[in-house]
Amino acid sequence: MDLIGFVIHLERAKDRRAQAETLVEQLPYAALLPAVDGAALAPEARDRAFRSGILQPVYPFDLRPGEIGCFLSHRAAWTRLMESHAEAALIIEDDMALEAGFDEALALAQRHVAQMGYIQFQTRPVTAPAIDQQGQSVLMQPELTPLRTSGQLVARWAAERLLALTEPFDRPVDTFLQMHWHTGLRLGVISPSGLSDRTGAIGGSTIGAKKSLSERLTREWHRARYRAAVRRLSRG
Repeated sequence: MDLIGFVIHLERAKDRRAQAETLVEQLPYAALLPAVDGAALAPEARDRAFRSGILQPVYPFDLRPGEIGCFLSHRAAWTRLMESHAEAALIIEDDMALEAGFDEALALAQRHVAQMGYIQFQTRPVTAPAIDQQGQSVLMQPELTPLRTSGQLVARWAAERLLALTEPFDRPVDTFLQMHWHTGLRLGVISPSGLSDRTGAIGGSTIGAKKSLSERLTREWHRARYRAAVRRLSRG
């Protein structure tokens, strides 16, 4: 399979630069892709990208600048895939590390991405019926797609569809990708994937923001209601 690869890297995140460069060295077909800095977006650019309340169930929060930048960064990777001659793109975020088993997971994903369109490399344990396996890596298609965009293999046709559906967008990219009833894409998931999360070791998240206890409790209530709605729709 003709692959292109991107390591999404926020240039002001200096603590992550060495890890991003290591990933590029380990993946000879990959290149650094500068992440969109949501905090630096002009208001008009932010308003073009994000519009609340487009889809059901309504996402209950405004997006933080980092979440808008993250979504735009993945859209940039999908666009670069469409501009290339590659059949699929491996897209990895810069806080990941390759571990033993990644080559097996990638080979497994390559066998199925043309049909599935989008396959996650999960860094958290996932349990669902196995579709295929290579080594220790198991390909599944959970009823409820797990969150996170740590690593993924995206087919050209899926990137084209996602670009058409996300201008503008109304929720974080991983939350949008759960919506198979809207996208027509029920994502494949590989676990274990040979990817590990090094966020804590290289400076922490570039998206999150600290909140008061009352704000956290309010968000958890809204989040629980939203996730219940997503679970109901995912069973459809």
